[in-house]
Amino acid sequence: MPQVMEFKLPDLGEGLTEAEIVRWLVAVGDVVAIDQPVVEVETAKAMVEVPCPYGGVVTARFGEEGEELPVGAPLITVAVGVQSAPEAGTAAEDEAEGSGNAPRPLIGYGSDHSRPARRRRVRPVTAAVSAPVAAPAPAPVAVAPVAPAAPAAPAGPVPVISPLVRKLAKDGGVDLRALRGSGPEGLILRADVEAALAALTAPAPAPAAAPAAVAAQGERIPLKGLRGAVAEKLSRSRREIPDATCWVDADATELMAARAAMNAVGGPKISVLALLARICTAALAKYPELSSTVDLAAKEIVRLPSVHLGFAAQTERGLVVPVVRDAQSRNPESLSAEFARLTELARAGKLAPADLTGGTFTLNNYGVFGVDGSTPIINHPEAAMLGVGRIIDKPWVHQGQLAVRKVVQLSLTFDHRVCDGGTAGGFLRHVADCVESPAVLLRSL
Repeated sequence: MPQVMEFKLPDLGEGLTEAEIVRWLVAVGDVVAIDQPVVEVETAKAMVEVPCPYGGVVTARFGEEGEELPVGAPLITVAVGVQSAPEAGTAAEDEAEGSGNAPRPLIGYGSDHSRPARRRRVRPVTAAVSAPVAAPAPAPVAVAPVAPAAPAAPAGPVPVISPLVRKLAKDGGVDLRALRGSGPEGLILRADVEAALAALTAPAPAPAAAPAAVAAQGERIPLKGLRGAVAEKLSRSRREIPDATCWVDADATELMAARAAMNAVGGPKISVLALLARICTAALAKYPELSSTVDLAAKEIVRLPSVHLGFAAQTERGLVVPVVRDAQSRNPESLSAEFARLTELARAGKLAPADLTGGTFTLNNYGVFGVDGSTPIINHPEAAMLGVGRIIDKPWVHQGQLAVRKVVQLSLTFDHRVCDGGTAGGFLRHVADCVESPAVLLRSL
């Protein structure tokens, strides 16, 4: 008899509590191998393909595409050791009895906390394997649970219903006892609750002017996923961090000339962002107060030994901040390569959660949007962010003469708890000096 294992949505990264099902990669009845991706989910940080730690036949799926599931909720159940959907009365059932692959931890997601579902004999099937009885649990999407015959339940009790469906009904004020389920054996599905909610909220007949009034209310967009995570992080930054901003204009003519000279000798191209990042790591070595975080519980400032440099990258999903690990140990060529690699992954929606966490300082080049300045919001729980505007030709006094030079505005927002204006101003001035005279940077290398 095969052992039916339940695979739950694992913890996909630091601070993530739920994920949205984007696309199922397997169907009920499919044979899956150990560590085969079975579903693609979207978290607040990235798109992730989730591999299953069991090999066998998929007996049930939980959740629909577009539905959010909490970490720890069931995703699928797998009849371990079954290689196909067996025919009734064949030796396949006898061979499956007592066989099965030993559960293996999910690679990359820590210890496996899945639990085996109830054992039951594989029933005759054509295109799918019946789901096990595992109550309480969310209702399977593709097939209904197959339960042994039982005496008829007394009138009135609510069938086994998905917790998500229960929550939807509770939030909307729908009495589940008054609903007739459209699922197998009268099971109440999400669609049944949504239909009841639509009936409750359906507008009463109104005069001809009513549609215009409704339209004036505007479009409502759920604040969830990446947009919701960004909103929460920025709000938390404003709530917790007493920030201040200082800025300075700098003559970037020599920096741009130095970059042109580097790229003229051949080899991989050096980006402006990489040069600015190298300048930032040098300035942070001189002013380590800005590479720190505040531990509110302990009432301590924590100085961080390495610079894990975040940089803002605009994607179709919105603004994300990939992190370059140990940026202080990289040269401009290495930084350029890493920026390019992470940006490509970000635009493809393939960044791992680990690529988006653990930053200690952020560099934001908003000049690519054609703007000169900004007052950056600190990327909580960091202590500072450097913003860089566009580099454009402007009139500038150079060596006592009015000249056209390439000018950039630099803005530093810092946590006033970790340092005072003198430290923040010293950091920003050092960055500006290196931009204006790259030779200054050689003294700190």
